[in-house]
Amino acid sequence: MTRLNLITTPRHELRAEKARWNKEAALNAFIGKKAEIDEMLARLQALSADHFNCHPDEVNWGHFDTLEHYASLLKRITDSAFGEGEHAR
Repeated sequence: MTRLNLITTPRHELRAEKARWNKEAALNAFIGKKAEIDEMLARLQALSADHFNCHPDEVNWGHFDTLEHYASLLKRITDSAFGEGEHAR
């Protein structure tokens, strides 16, 4: 980013530069947060593929309760993301 002289640079140029910087910062933050979500989703997908670290012969109601809890948290996220459930538009 080039440094603008605050005394000699016209105000409209300063505002435009600030807006450009703000948009770039928002985009970088967005991409970083998306990468975090992608990593979490990949980890969840791998855990699901491994049956949530539970062998079928060992499944009990505690395992079910844990999975039900995970599902309810994910439902809140998907409802919000897709405007469904309590987030219906």
